[in-house]
Amino acid sequence: MLPEPPDIPAPGEVVSTVEAARRVGVAPSTLRRWVEQGLFADGPMDGRWPPTAVAHARIVARLRDRGHALQEIRTATHEGRLAFGYVEELLPDIAGGYTLREAARRTGLAPKLIERIFAAVGFPAGSADSLSEYDMEMLEHISAVLGAGFPLMALMQLIRVYGQSVAQIADAEVRLFHLYVHEPLLRDGMPGIEVAEQMNDLTARVLPLASPVMDHVHRRFLHHFIEQDIVGHMESDLGGAGSELGRLRVAIGFADLAGYTQLTEQQGDLEAAGVVERFVANVADTLPEDARIVKTIGDEVMVVSTDPAALVDWAVGFQTLVSDTSLPRIGVHVGEVVYRDGDYYGREVNLASRVAARAGAGEVLVTRAIVEASGKHLEFEYIGEVKLKGFDEVTELFLAGLPEE
Repeated sequence: MLPEPPDIPAPGEVVSTVEAARRVGVAPSTLRRWVEQGLFADGPMDGRWPPTAVAHARIVARLRDRGHALQEIRTATHEGRLAFGYVEELLPDIAGGYTLREAARRTGLAPKLIERIFAAVGFPAGSADSLSEYDMEMLEHISAVLGAGFPLMALMQLIRVYGQSVAQIADAEVRLFHLYVHEPLLRDGMPGIEVAEQMNDLTARVLPLASPVMDHVHRRFLHHFIEQDIVGHMESDLGGAGSELGRLRVAIGFADLAGYTQLTEQQGDLEAAGVVERFVANVADTLPEDARIVKTIGDEVMVVSTDPAALVDWAVGFQTLVSDTSLPRIGVHVGEVVYRDGDYYGREVNLASRVAARAGAGEVLVTRAIVEASGKHLEFEYIGEVKLKGFDEVTELFLAGLPEE
């Protein structure tokens, strides 16, 4: 159980108008005027502000800063469109109680390093100037990790990955909650205050379940990637291969949908997005155990694997499973890449992307390095030496497929 931050009311605590104004960042007279003008569906009583009212006042303040008129805000309040803002009362307050200098003394981390950490996570500029007890505890954990001997360069990369991944999770939680819970309540014509109550009740039930689910998923994936790392190191050692610090030898594949732009024109964005969603899900469901999706950009999927033969086997097999009108095109290459911030960079990654771009619908194009690493059960038709965009030297390309019976 985390201790309560200094000078921050405990969840559920009712505060005065002066304290509410401080937390919202406006004058007490402004809050009183907003109350008089009917901006609160579940407002303060006799100058006593419950957490829901303070959270709602924060939303009002943001809307006013963005130029919205009071009448617009009042209408949105009574229609229930600001009800999601009440959810803030269920979250830890991020109000600061510590200065950067105090944080440095308590954690043993240099002020500049704390600022670097907050920037790496992706917090807004200036966030490290005023820190909460929850921020302090996070920094103490980071200090302990460094004290245990974990390299700073690796830790900063890991923190960036955490920030990017968790930001995506939080963004998805908010947007999906809005699309599938909040909007349906509004469409049903429910009064604003009832929308807020239902949103609060559901969030209070669901929110505590998020961390245990993510923790379990994290541990499951840790088991998986530890096993893959052990196998990959053993195979590299047996092959006499050694990579520089920060570099790995992996197979890289790029797959996208041929004619996707035309598909959006013919069927519309929503239908095309559904096709891409099925495509990415099919890739994820069929990848071999030692391969994973690194990222998706539009209709393009990037995958990596420690086993080049298994990845090209998957690519050829995947093409036989596709039944959509938009057929994928796939390019596969293997080589040494730079591993940074959970992603893969370098010449070999760019080469794999260019190879995929030269493939036609339903084709799997590979480089000679993949041919030499693959089994004899596939056929590789020599295409020729091709000048790929951005590369001075020509690249030998092969069309991979199953032998004709």
